[in-house]
Amino acid sequence: MGNKEQRPNILWISLEDTSPRFGCYGDSLARTPHIDRLAQEGVLYRNAFATAGVCAPSRSSIITGMYPTAIGAQHMRTEHVNKSTPELPTPYSTVPPAHVKLIPEMLRANGYYCTNNSKTDYQFQAPLTAWDENGMAAHWRNRESGQPFFAVFNYDDTHENKMWPPKSIEQMLERLEMEDENQFAPARAFFESALKEKPLITDPDQVVLPPYLPDTPATRRALARHYDNLADADAFVGRILEQLEEDGLSDNTIVMLWSDHGEGLPRAKRWTYDAGIRVPLIVRSPGETEAGKVNDQLISLIDLGPTVLSLAGVPVPRYLHGRPFLGEHSEPREYIFATRDRYDESYDKVRAVRDNQYKYIRNDYPDQPYLQWIPFSHFHPAYQELKRLQLAGTLTDEQHALLQNRRPPEELYDCMNDPHELNNLAEDPDHREQLLRLRKVLDEWCERYDVWGDIPEAQMVQTMWPNLIQPQTAKPLIIPINDKLPGLMPMQEGTFTGPAEIVLHSATQGASIAYTLEDSPNPRWELYTGPIILTGGHVQIRAIAVRIGYKDSDISEAIFNVQ
Repeated sequence: MGNKEQRPNILWISLEDTSPRFGCYGDSLARTPHIDRLAQEGVLYRNAFATAGVCAPSRSSIITGMYPTAIGAQHMRTEHVNKSTPELPTPYSTVPPAHVKLIPEMLRANGYYCTNNSKTDYQFQAPLTAWDENGMAAHWRNRESGQPFFAVFNYDDTHENKMWPPKSIEQMLERLEMEDENQFAPARAFFESALKEKPLITDPDQVVLPPYLPDTPATRRALARHYDNLADADAFVGRILEQLEEDGLSDNTIVMLWSDHGEGLPRAKRWTYDAGIRVPLIVRSPGETEAGKVNDQLISLIDLGPTVLSLAGVPVPRYLHGRPFLGEHSEPREYIFATRDRYDESYDKVRAVRDNQYKYIRNDYPDQPYLQWIPFSHFHPAYQELKRLQLAGTLTDEQHALLQNRRPPEELYDCMNDPHELNNLAEDPDHREQLLRLRKVLDEWCERYDVWGDIPEAQMVQTMWPNLIQPQTAKPLIIPINDKLPGLMPMQEGTFTGPAEIVLHSATQGASIAYTLEDSPNPRWELYTGPIILTGGHVQIRAIAVRIGYKDSDISEAIFNVQ
């Protein structure tokens, strides 16, 4: 791979539930000076889209470079039991195909120091081999001198629940009290952090509401709160960028700022409309020659991982579904794709494709209402206002968009001239050509990538977790090899002459192995990428095998005296 110093560092700053409401995107109400400066120093992308309008499916596609429907990660909330719907086949972790590895593991295997601070939410536990550090203290500053890094910092105070008033937070906490204490302790802490309502800085009278939401004081306050949260996010971005400056790393670090999906408003989050999947994306590269420019090419967040690999000089596996959008191996795309499946309690199946102008949406459950029973969304003031005014009979036609009891099988929108996607052109003869073209494109995508879309979730889980029991990765074997030991058998202890190499092996298809030579209860686990060379001394080796969605193996241990 060449000199470590020559490879770029890569920094991801991810926000939650955020549409492009920044000053650099033309929003005059936004207070985002640090993000705006980043855009001035880099490139602002106006057509970046998530693969799903909700966090876990979207984040699974980002970290794997694979469409959620292709790896069984399309349903939202798989790892806990919902007491209201015990019939669901949860809890389970998604088990992707055996060859699938996380983007950071590929970078670690090529010498990068990889840190995540601190959200994952991938539909599976992040394997031990994915990150050098994964937690609130994770930082590039803990790497070896000169080692290139891939660092992720996640900001969660733009999440939809940060728009809720204290009453809704209290109701959510009451609901959590009825759930499993250990399982929901982190969630409880997350909601409690939003319990203390801060004074509003953004003037609610100045916010511009989309026409499909009720124009009421409660809705305005909620969106004003979101603007305040975005200002806090901007300060967070500023602190991270300042740390880069302090460490003298700005000139060798590619910075990518994005959100996992669109803002947490009704008809935005959880939906395939642009409000739910169009996200901000800003990239600042060392020696940027197009600083301050705006780029209108289509980008899917599934492209982030392949782009990072390509920029880091790591060969991009051909099985990845994303494609690099920067660098010498960049591949422009004509279309982006998005999906909606079971979210929390309710099953659905929506597929969408979009080019630079038109969006085609296919509803496979046209008999279902748009608003299904997803209690989490009911806490939002805008949702509560929609229902209140619906019962009062005072909603406008546009505000009824999300309240229809039936859906058209197909929706077609001209996103340039109808940015809120309210005028369905699917039956318009003048747009028949666009309908047929995008219908065909989506058919081809589904045939290739919608692997689990038509498979009942319970059947899918049985395939991944036979008899609903999580499979376990096979315990690693520790095999020494030298001029007297040809490596025919594993060993747990022994004395032999060096130099020697230690080979680690797990019988589980697709397993990765982590190991440590540290005699510590909390060691740093290294990613096994090839034989471990021993030249002499007393050596204790511990190894653990992992596979995404599997239970970790038991730990193997061996002690060798190398003379």
